[in-house]
Amino acid sequence: MKRTTKARAWRWGLNVAVVAAIVGLALAADWPTIKENFWNSDGVAFTDGNWGDLITIGVVNTIKYTAIAFGGGLALALMLALARLSPITTLRWLATAYVEFFRGLPALIVILFMGFGVPIAFQWKPPGGLIGAGLIALIMVASAYMAETLRAGIQAVPTGQMEAARSLGMKPGATMFKVILPQAFRIVIPPLTNEFVLLIKDTALLFVLGAAFDERELTTVARDFQSSGPSAGTATSLIQAALLYLVITIPLTQLVAWQERRQRKATR
Repeated sequence: MKRTTKARAWRWGLNVAVVAAIVGLALAADWPTIKENFWNSDGVAFTDGNWGDLITIGVVNTIKYTAIAFGGGLALALMLALARLSPITTLRWLATAYVEFFRGLPALIVILFMGFGVPIAFQWKPPGGLIGAGLIALIMVASAYMAETLRAGIQAVPTGQMEAARSLGMKPGATMFKVILPQAFRIVIPPLTNEFVLLIKDTALLFVLGAAFDERELTTVARDFQSSGPSAGTATSLIQAALLYLVITIPLTQLVAWQERRQRKATR
């Protein structure tokens, strides 16, 4: 038997084994129990079910918090990226220390520190209360990652662009903001979109700070429904929250894939 034939037979056998395992698990599963605990009819009803608060409070706040964290993080990241490329040694060191520090810490630790540690130590009341402190923490963490993305994008712009602009008499600052940065942002759109997706999921960490009824993000609303509401005592609300997260994030990840394919074609 030829090697290609053996490889083809092996792939078919593996596919059959995987399908058989899935079918076996499906036949062995206790579907009534699964339905009751993971898709409770009371919780998934469109009237008096979980969907209303999950969408109108959870999804809306999740998107709002993500937009705030992303916008603030991007603005701070731009300053950090420029500082890391600055000829001033002190600025480079400070920006590098900031980036490495916040990339090395779990976002949850930063959120707890900003929510409870800093206000207690400095008698500081964060704008927006605990949620505001959590958003500041997300901005700080996100900016560290996006700063490296922007720095890589700026360095990916051919040096000839800078030289051509300078030869036309443009000042260094004008060259950076009018020539280099627009090209750099086009390069880093896919990784920045990925960062936006990660921030959508990181907003779930804000639950550790607690929130008022109308400040809850998607995960917190789902957790509250586990203890009270039409599907209390089941994981139905968590499944619903997971589906809503997928509805938000899958189009964005597909957008990233499309952007990457477009960039690959443009560079050929």
